[in-house]
Amino acid sequence: MTEFATRLVHGPKQDQDFYGAVAVPIYKATTYAYPEIGQPVKYDYGRSGNPTRCALEDQLARLEGAAGAFAFSSGMAAIHAALALLKAGDYLIVGKQIYGGTFRLLRQFFGRWGLTVTAVDTRDLAAVEAAIRPNTRAIYFEPVTNPLLEVTPIAPLAKLAHRHGLLTIVDNTFLSPYLAQPLRWGADLVVHSATKYLAGHSELSAGVVAARTPALARRVYFIQNALGAGLSPEGANELARGLKTLALQLDRQLANLDAVRRFLASQPAVQRIYYPTKLAANPELRGGGGVLSLELADGAQALAFVNRLQLFTRAVSLGAVESLVELPSKMSHAELSPAEQEAAGIKPGLIRLAIGIEDEHDLVADLAQALDYCQASRKGA
Repeated sequence: MTEFATRLVHGPKQDQDFYGAVAVPIYKATTYAYPEIGQPVKYDYGRSGNPTRCALEDQLARLEGAAGAFAFSSGMAAIHAALALLKAGDYLIVGKQIYGGTFRLLRQFFGRWGLTVTAVDTRDLAAVEAAIRPNTRAIYFEPVTNPLLEVTPIAPLAKLAHRHGLLTIVDNTFLSPYLAQPLRWGADLVVHSATKYLAGHSELSAGVVAARTPALARRVYFIQNALGAGLSPEGANELARGLKTLALQLDRQLANLDAVRRFLASQPAVQRIYYPTKLAANPELRGGGGVLSLELADGAQALAFVNRLQLFTRAVSLGAVESLVELPSKMSHAELSPAEQEAAGIKPGLIRLAIGIEDEHDLVADLAQALDYCQASRKGA
């Protein structure tokens, strides 16, 4: 089998093009002719399948080591599809730190279905096992959490889940299949906000669900087709284009992050840095991703620091070519109440940096001038 970076560029061979196009064409048709009634057809209606989207999904399945992968119109649509495998009366264990939008979906939407949820620190296997009830059906977690970058090993949790007959659902957005492939370590489903690293340019909203077994893949496809949230042909083309440079982009982001982390660690004004650095003994991960969080020694200056940055754009999201900065308490996790934020370890002064592919010296210089500004303001006060 070819190496991962090669598979990013060369997807599984498709047979829909008659002219030798190097890139998969964009098929915009919404309906397809039956060559003969009564004979099987691969495509009949655009919602149910599209050659451009299917080529992308075949490639995603191969990258994930999945029996099937499915592209959706957003990360939240993908998460919705994965959770729609559950039913009223089921009980779900989730990681204590999950994306705020997922938390909202579970509490304000699936809660009306009668789906009950409890949050547990998934690094603590004993706590997870203690939370299992007779009606527990799945464990949902992020192997590297947002925004505190805590690592939950995949294989031990998947083994525990399977021992109790539970599904393991992993949101792998922060790592991408380049840095982690949860299905290979026993997970049953992987979801991505493909808006982030997989697309990589802050211009496409997309999501992915990858299933370990053919039976699960059939169930996810049913939901994709029934709900009609499949990714458009144009979106599938853009996502396929973004995938080709995923390895190049992440390698640069990881190198930049290392430079930024080393600089911040040398600054007395920085009290704490959140990033998984001890990964050598973890065979599941090739890296910790392109996001880090920090706290200033004077937490009250976090807002001034963020507003002073010039190269880092103040925006939610991550995984794109440009560097972003945010205050999770006021942006990505604003849906959570102050008590819920506190329980998740999200302090008002916590700052999250999503590192892009700019020159590392420029990123460090921007952080340095913002820290200098805060120091000068503090002395002036």
